[in-house]
Amino acid sequence: MKLDPPGGGAEELAARSLRAVWHPCTQMKVHESIPPIAMVSGEGAWLTDASGRRYLDAVSSWWVNLFGHREPRINAAIRAQLDRLEHVILAGFTHEPVVQLSERLAALTDYALGHCFYASDGASATEIALKMSAHYWRNAGRAGKNRFIAVAGGYHGETLGALGVTDVEIFRTAYQPLLRAGTTMPSPDARRAEPGEDGFDCARRAADALEAHLEAHAEETAAIIVEPLIQCAGGMAMHHSEYVRRVRALCNRFEVHFIADEIAVGFGRTGSFFAHEQALVRPDFLCLSKGITGGYLPLSVVMTTDKIYEAFYDDDVARGFLHSHSYTGNALACSAALAVLDIFRDDDVIEANYQKADGFDTLAGRLREDERVAHFRRCGMVWAFDVVQPVPGFARAYAEAALREGVLLRPIGNTVYFMPPYVLDFDEWALLVRAARLALDATVVRD
Repeated sequence: MKLDPPGGGAEELAARSLRAVWHPCTQMKVHESIPPIAMVSGEGAWLTDASGRRYLDAVSSWWVNLFGHREPRINAAIRAQLDRLEHVILAGFTHEPVVQLSERLAALTDYALGHCFYASDGASATEIALKMSAHYWRNAGRAGKNRFIAVAGGYHGETLGALGVTDVEIFRTAYQPLLRAGTTMPSPDARRAEPGEDGFDCARRAADALEAHLEAHAEETAAIIVEPLIQCAGGMAMHHSEYVRRVRALCNRFEVHFIADEIAVGFGRTGSFFAHEQALVRPDFLCLSKGITGGYLPLSVVMTTDKIYEAFYDDDVARGFLHSHSYTGNALACSAALAVLDIFRDDDVIEANYQKADGFDTLAGRLREDERVAHFRRCGMVWAFDVVQPVPGFARAYAEAALREGVLLRPIGNTVYFMPPYVLDFDEWALLVRAARLALDATVVRD
C-alpha cells in the first residue's frame, strides 16, 4: 500500500526537499541523480518510505536510536509531559524532569560527576566542556592553561570550537583559518599494531607519546578530549581500555582535565553503560548526547565534578559559567531521557545486549572470514570491518547496494559498520549480515 505524505507522493516530496532543504554532510549536487528517500513512518528497527518500502535502520539514524522507532514507553513519557509543561527558561527557573534526570545521571556515576549542564547536541557539549575547562583554570589563577589536546582521527563536532579538536580532514579543511587548533596526539587504534603487538601495546605506545608531550607542555594545557574505546567518525577505530586508564593517570599527574566524549559511545554502545567504566576511572567532564533521548529529541549534557563546579561558585558574575541556549534542559527532551533510563533499568539492557552480541557474532562469522574484509572488530554493540582495496566512490556505492537489499548502512570511507538499535532479533540480524555480504559482492570483486 502506497503511503502518500502531505503534499504529494515520494517523488514530489523528494523534489520539494531538494528545493527547500539543505541536507547535512551532503554535496547537494549528488541528489540530481540520487534523490533523498522520503520516509513517512518507523516502527522498531524499521523505517518505511513514501512508496511503502521498508528499510532496516542498521545505523540507528546516525547513532541516536537505541530502542527502535516509536518505542511505546518513550512515546507515552513525551505525551504525558506535553499535558504538563513543554518548555520553560532554565535561567532562574527549573522543573521536575530536568532535576530528576540530573539526579539519575549523577547516581549512574556514583555521584563522582554530580553537576549537569545541558545543551541540544553533541558539538555544543564539546564546546561547553572546552570552555568550562579553560574557564576553570582562569578562575584558579592559571589562565595560561588554555590549550587542548586531541587524538588523531578523533571527531567531536563541527562547530568552530569542536573542529579545533576534531581530526577529520574533510570537516576541517575549509574552515582551517577560523580554527584555534589543538595539539593532536597519536591514536591508540588497535589496527596500528606492529608485528608482535596487540591492542594493549598500541594503547601503551599512544599513552607514552601523550606523557612525553605533557612533560613539556602541561603548564599550557587545559584538557585532553578522548572518545573512550571507539573513535566513531574516524572509521570506528577501537582501542584498549588501558589507554583510557593511562590518560586518567597522566591527567592526575600533570594537572590536566580529562574530557570523555561519550556522545556516540555512551548509553551501552560499548558494552557498559558509560564507556569509561571499562577502565575503572571517571573523567573530569563527561559529554553525552545522541542516545540520551533514544533518538527522539535533541538533548546533550556535560557532567562534571564538585571541584570544578565550586570553582565557578562566587559572588562575582564574571566567575560564573556564562553559557546558554534557549532550549536548555527542555522538559520534553528530559522526559524522553528519563524514559530511556527506565528502559535500561526495567529491561536489564546491558546484560541482554551481552547475550545478543554473542549470537550476532556467530552470524557475522562469514563476513569475518571474507578475503575482502580486514580488521573485523566489535566493541559492545558496535561492529565494523575495513574493505580491502575499495573502488573509488566505494562508500556511496555500498550504501546504495545495501538499500537495494532493504538495509540502511553508511560506510565511513572503506569502513563498513553496524550500529543498530538494541532491539534487533535474530532474523533481523541475519538479514543485516546477508545484505552486508550482498552489498560487498556488488561493490568489490573477489580476487
